[in-house]
Amino acid sequence: MIGAYPVRDIRAAETALMARLPAGALMQRAAAALAARCARLVEGPYGARVAVLVGAGDNGGDALYAGARLARRGARVDAVLVSPERAHAQGLAALRAAGGRVAGDPVRAVAGSDLVIDGLVGIGGSGGLRAEAAALAELAREHGGLVVAVDLPSGVDADTGELPGAHVVADVTVTFGARKIALVVDPAAAEAGHVDQVDIGLAPFLPEPTVEVLEPADVADRLPRPGRDANKYSRGVVGVLAGSSEFAGAAVLAVGGAIRGGAGMVRYLGPDDVARQLRHHWPEAVTASGKVQAWVAGPGLGSDAGRGGALDTVLAAGEPAVVDADGLRFLPPRLETPILLTPHAGELARLLGADRHDVEARRLHHARAAAARWNAVILLKGSTTLVVAPDGRVRANPTGTPALATAGSGDVLAGLAGALLAAGLDPFDAGGVAAYVHGAAGRLAAETAAYPSATDVLDALPSALHRAERIGE
Repeated sequence: MIGAYPVRDIRAAETALMARLPAGALMQRAAAALAARCARLVEGPYGARVAVLVGAGDNGGDALYAGARLARRGARVDAVLVSPERAHAQGLAALRAAGGRVAGDPVRAVAGSDLVIDGLVGIGGSGGLRAEAAALAELAREHGGLVVAVDLPSGVDADTGELPGAHVVADVTVTFGARKIALVVDPAAAEAGHVDQVDIGLAPFLPEPTVEVLEPADVADRLPRPGRDANKYSRGVVGVLAGSSEFAGAAVLAVGGAIRGGAGMVRYLGPDDVARQLRHHWPEAVTASGKVQAWVAGPGLGSDAGRGGALDTVLAAGEPAVVDADGLRFLPPRLETPILLTPHAGELARLLGADRHDVEARRLHHARAAAARWNAVILLKGSTTLVVAPDGRVRANPTGTPALATAGSGDVLAGLAGALLAAGLDPFDAGGVAAYVHGAAGRLAAETAAYPSATDVLDALPSALHRAERIGE
């Protein structure tokens, strides 16, 4: 499990570690790791042109000391100082002693670089970049070489993943000791590029993470594995309330997601004309009512208020449920049974009476608000899907892919999550594992189709599950 932490926890861990080290040792560890990563990115620093963007404080000090190490190995290093009087004095002296220079012409230094090191603002910054730093960030983006952020891209909000203003767009972020929340939560995570975490000794001093990111072994540990005496009931029976005359395909995909996701049986509840189509696609599905262990409700229901009554009946039965798509229109004010809600940003905006753009800009904030309001686990779909529980637990999914940006993909996800609920996972684990496997299936589908459809993603689910299971063997 990868953990991501707020600034307060990172600062506390750094303070505890520094108390056990000689003065300046922690900064030297960080600078050495940063310089080593930068050297690899330019395939050896000798002759490389490096521009170091330097703000005030320790983040600028890390960048200057790293620049000094690169200069000693033959790189031409130019430091661009936003506030010369506030630059890290010892770091600047080290850079000069190693042959580095303070740039007389910042534009020339950045535009002629092979590598730009962003040391403008560290994790203690707030708000977007001020004018001079913002101009350097834009210059680096438009005309500089490869941009490497120190700890996190300057100008992003470290604790929320929000973008409050002008900021650096990095190709690579070298982060020290632990992930910051902004490195796993969009929109800031999208601006960090590839994240390279280096160990500087913080781990023993860190608490439980605020945000978790599942790794392959975590998924394997949580996947249900039928025993030798398994039967269709012990594997889990999923009820699916979905589909309408206009949106029959949503029912087909949701049922398929449950079947391909490992359910022992799927019972379909919906219009007769949809049931006839469903039997053609999935002869395994049962179209008679009976006992279920979890529900998937909502895909393709349409806006007919009469279907809301069927949803009320499902929720009143007390079994765990996934509520998706049109089912979100008919939610009661608060939920008491174990429920996983799976909105995209537009649907969450409608639920909360918020603006969609604001939901996209403050994804973690709004997902937490919805989890608290409905007493449900929220799976907010997007490039980095978030799974947020009412008790405050958060998971960010690392397998997101543009291959999932296709109609019906969410119906497949809902069915898969329903199968995991029926197999015994709680809504938080079911949401996290489903998002991970669904993303992995999207990536597999993209290997054989330039523009995968939801059916392609559905067809890739068994392979994605099989690969995930094998990690744990």
